[in-house]
Amino acid sequence: MIKSFFNNNSTLNKWNKLNISFAYRKLILIISILLVTAITVYPVIWVVSSSFKTLEEFQTSSPLAFPNSINIENYKNVFLNSNILQYFLNSFIVLVGVLIGILALASMAAFAIEKLKFKHNQKMLMFFLIGIMVPLQIALIPLFQIYSELGLLNSYTSLILPQIGFGLPIALYLFVSFFKNIPNEIIEAATIDGCSIYRIFFSIIIPMSKSVIVTVATLFGVFTWNEFIFAFTFISDSNMYPVTLGLRDFVGNYGLTDWGQTYAAITLTILPTYILYFFLSKHIMKGMTAGAVKS
Repeated sequence: MIKSFFNNNSTLNKWNKLNISFAYRKLILIISILLVTAITVYPVIWVVSSSFKTLEEFQTSSPLAFPNSINIENYKNVFLNSNILQYFLNSFIVLVGVLIGILALASMAAFAIEKLKFKHNQKMLMFFLIGIMVPLQIALIPLFQIYSELGLLNSYTSLILPQIGFGLPIALYLFVSFFKNIPNEIIEAATIDGCSIYRIFFSIIIPMSKSVIVTVATLFGVFTWNEFIFAFTFISDSNMYPVTLGLRDFVGNYGLTDWGQTYAAITLTILPTYILYFFLSKHIMKGMTAGAVKS
């Protein structure tokens, strides 16, 4: 009986040690998450708060200090003294063009590769995925020369086409991963009922693919909205600037910058992407994990 008592105490001590160890690990995990969240969120909060500062506050107070009051003059000056609305329109046109191209081409190509079994379909998939390894910087000079010869510089086309081309491999991979989860029996049953391949794609596959469509659209929507390299290389006409190039309007002579208006413009620029992620985050996570687990 005494031996059993000591054995029970030993077991209790082991359980207590395990519980303490688990509690410490949980505490470390929580602290790490809070630290990463603070590092990620603070720059955004700092930019938004700085957009309400006056010029005097930038000159006299600490850069890390919050504004003394809510000053909306910076936002008024952004709309009145710059072409930011035109820049937003340009970015929106490019965004729509890129998303239509990527979604249409990637979804149809993925459907053909994954569901329409043909010879060398996997080799074709690998051919597309090789594009992921190609850095876009090496294409800037050749594309500039081609667009210059074709007269496409300072046009929406010069911004839309390369972003479709470089975004297609990743979008194709996401669609292929999702289409693997769609049972082939659905397509076979629709074929027996007399549906054409086009009707199967548009009436059955596309309605079932809302999550991956939202994921791809959001992912490349953010990339396109924030794109700078192609715009800086191919666009020199200020009337064709997207928002990323338009931010240079607030840099004056000799590099002097109106920081209040600059932060206000940056806040307006990043606002659409945050709103988009806020409302579509569940669909994005669902689409990103599609195909990770076999059904």
